[in-house]
Amino acid sequence: MKYHSTNNLGHRVDLKEAILRSLPPDNGLYMPDVLPVLGEGFWGKWRGLSFQEIGFAVAEAFFGEDVAADDLRKIVDGTLEFDAPVVTLEPKDHILELFHGPTLAFKDFGARFMARLMAHLTKDEDRMLTVLVATSGDTGGAVASAFHNVPGTRVVILYPKGKVSGLQEKQLTALGGNITALEIEGSFDDCQALVKKAFLDRELSERMNLTSANSINLSRLVPQSFYYIHSARKIEAGVKPVFVIPSGNFGNLTAGLLARQLGLPVEKFVAATNRNDVVPRYLAKGQYEPLPSISTISNAMDVGAPSNFVRMTALFGNSWEQIKECISGVSFTDQETRDAIREVKAKFGYEIDPHGAVGWLAARKYREENPGSETITLETAHPAKFPDVMDAELGEGTVEVPERLAILADKKKVASLLPKDWETFRAWLGGNIS
Repeated sequence: MKYHSTNNLGHRVDLKEAILRSLPPDNGLYMPDVLPVLGEGFWGKWRGLSFQEIGFAVAEAFFGEDVAADDLRKIVDGTLEFDAPVVTLEPKDHILELFHGPTLAFKDFGARFMARLMAHLTKDEDRMLTVLVATSGDTGGAVASAFHNVPGTRVVILYPKGKVSGLQEKQLTALGGNITALEIEGSFDDCQALVKKAFLDRELSERMNLTSANSINLSRLVPQSFYYIHSARKIEAGVKPVFVIPSGNFGNLTAGLLARQLGLPVEKFVAATNRNDVVPRYLAKGQYEPLPSISTISNAMDVGAPSNFVRMTALFGNSWEQIKECISGVSFTDQETRDAIREVKAKFGYEIDPHGAVGWLAARKYREENPGSETITLETAHPAKFPDVMDAELGEGTVEVPERLAILADKKKVASLLPKDWETFRAWLGGNIS
């Protein structure tokens, strides 16, 4: 399989180059030349398959030409060592829990798959691989966990100062070993811009053997499509689910579009955002206007220039008319999010995190406007990761903290503080990554 840049169909590379270099030199994103479709042999039996069997079928469709089946099965099985259960709050209102992995966030699926695929692709090399990643909350912790002490790798995580929760920060700053955290005086968009600039500096990228673990990397998105197919089996046969996705950088929604491309029947995708509503405004007006990000209580969605927007539009031939037929968008304020956290607890006894609360609001709005529709809202992180918000709305100590989070409380934060200046960051890389 060859992969091309969204900015230049003539720029084509193999799988190893697409995954390990992450970003084309023209600042586009890599996409497969041919988008696979799973045939009747899969869809005729998909409801009876295990999560792992679904994952292997999807991974083989994308990567089977380049990775041997036995190796790919090991990668998938090592990724899916935990479930993604569907919880029904009331008829037609479902929650897909994606927080049962080691760092209690949906990013575990992509990060674990990526780490295993990269290890496979570099197994015969003796060069150190430097994984560079920007995070608005959960990505950094998931990547740190997935790559921690993996031989031949080192990880540099950039995160915005004061804009991730305390426990999220500990997940990416307290591991040590081959994990280094940089606290950037700016927003997530600033962190993301520094990472992209590093990849576009071809001399720097080659010398330091840089790769990205952000959702600009295609190997992050493919495994996230596994759970769309897995969860759709919970809906009655013949009913097309509406997937409601709390959205920031739009990798998760793009993964859903890949599942649809594979043949999964879907009624609609709903992009649920906070005040950072660039994509809902695009869907309403047809004009894409990135803006500086705004800080909210659903911090992982605080993205003003979502990277995966170009992949989303590429899947629809850059047609606004086609994309708005498949995706709708809606945004909510912090106060509406807080109200939803309390309401979901009061009505259903269910504790939902701020990102899931934004999704739940969007799902309710969609069902009100489309009676009879059945929604699956992606709950992307465990509520215990946001103690300040959850304690304020539900009462201190209401949300039980899983042990793997609780043990981080006394861990020491280790991070270097840097300005959002490119030359300073480049100099830091040169002085600290040899």
